Amino acid sequence: MESDFDGRSMRERMLAGDLYIADDPELAEHMLRAMDLVEAFNATSARDPRERRRLLTELLGAVGEGTEIRPPLRVDYGGNIRIGARSFANFGLVALDVASITIGNDVQIGSYVQLMTPTHPVDPELRRAKWEAAKPITIGDNVWLGSGAIILAGVTIGENTVVGAGAVVTRDLPANVVAVGNPARVIRTIELDTA
Repeated sequence: MESDFDGRSMRERMLAGDLYIADDPELAEHMLRAMDLVEAFNATSARDPRERRRLLTELLGAVGEGTEIRPPLRVDYGGNIRIGARSFANFGLVALDVASITIGNDVQIGSYVQLMTPTHPVDPELRRAKWEAAKPITIGDNVWLGSGAIILAGVTIGENTVVGAGAVVTRDLPANVVAVGNPARVIRTIELDTA
C-alpha cells in the first residue's frame, strides 16, 4: 500500500498515475470549476456557437480549430483533455479525465461514448479507504468511435481505426482496423488506397 504521507499533494499523485484519494479539497475545487463550466456549456443555445467555443476553450486543456462537441458533455476536470482539429463529438460524451485524454485530428465520436481513465484497486481494503488511480487514453487521428462505445483506462487506439457501436475497448487497438464487441476484438483490417 502506498502511503498518503509521501509529501505530494493528492493532485500530484493523481496526475502521476499513482494511487490518490479523490476526496481532497484541492481536487474538489478543480472538479467544481469544471462542473460550473460544463453546466454553462450544456445550457448554451445551438444558435450561439461562439459562446460554446469560448466555454470549451476555458474548460478543456486544448481544442483544435473546427472541432465541435454537442451538449450534453460530462467531464471530471476538463483540463486533462486535449482534442485536435476538425473533430466532432455527438450528444452525451462522457470523458472522465482523471488522467490525460488525448484525441487526435478528424476524430468522429458517436453519441453517448464514454472515455474512462479512472481505475480502482482490486484490493478491497484499498477501495474501502477510498484510494483510486487512473491511466491515460489516446485516440489517434481519423478514428471513428461508434455510438455507445466505452474506452477504458490505459487504452490507445491507432489512427484510422473504427470502433463499432457499443464496443468495450479494454486493450490497445492498432491503426487501420475495425473492432467490435465486448471486449472489442479486431474483425478486419482497413485497406488504405495509396494511389
